[in-house]
Amino acid sequence: MTAAAVVCVVLGLGLLAGAATGSWLTGDSAAGPARPAGYGEARTLWHSVPVDRLFPPTLKGDGAGPGGADRVWTRIAVAPDGPCAGALDPLLVKTLQPVGCLRVLRATYTDATSSHVTTVGMVFTEAEPDAMRALNTRFAESGLQERADLMPRTLPAPGTVAAGFGDRQRASWWVRVLTDVPVVVYSVSGFADARPVTDPQPADEAMAAGQTTAPAQSGLGHEAKGITDRIERGLRKTVATATKDPQ
Repeated sequence: MTAAAVVCVVLGLGLLAGAATGSWLTGDSAAGPARPAGYGEARTLWHSVPVDRLFPPTLKGDGAGPGGADRVWTRIAVAPDGPCAGALDPLLVKTLQPVGCLRVLRATYTDATSSHVTTVGMVFTEAEPDAMRALNTRFAESGLQERADLMPRTLPAPGTVAAGFGDRQRASWWVRVLTDVPVVVYSVSGFADARPVTDPQPADEAMAAGQTTAPAQSGLGHEAKGITDRIERGLRKTVATATKDPQ
């Protein structure tokens, strides 16, 4: 190979590398995963969609209980949309800070026997997909969803079975950072008789075989995960409906 040819190859590689680096630094959409369909529209759902679509009055949890038992949950309270501060523990607010909090929506459900209560929430964020993916990775790699000091707060409901559902009554929880929509979905469950729980467990641990803790034996891990799953599915369905081509 002649010296001139070598120079051309080197310059060509340099230009390609420079272009790739520039795209990475500037966040050029052509260099990374495409923005999911309906992503921007999902950010506005907290104020544009009726509450009954985001938090249905009744949730059916076919096979969601321990041993594949069916569950049915009834909504007993809904909070007005609000900021992260107050709705979430300060440390959880700080953890979510990289994605920015627009609004938090919350509701509380009880099971068919009125023995369990679960608060479920959706944190609508300001982030683009890359930031949500980064937060999701951080939660997974650092085990943040299992840290008790990041456990979500409850939504008590005076005059209902969730009247005494406070911080000390939290038994199991589930947090999921979504990447196809700018939302963090979470839930926290406990007993309806307001008994304090000294050994709360994240839902995945409480659902594991052989666990003997109160959250595990009562199925509260299944309650937290089951309700979160249904709310998450409903959210995605709402996004799909909102962005469907009218034709």
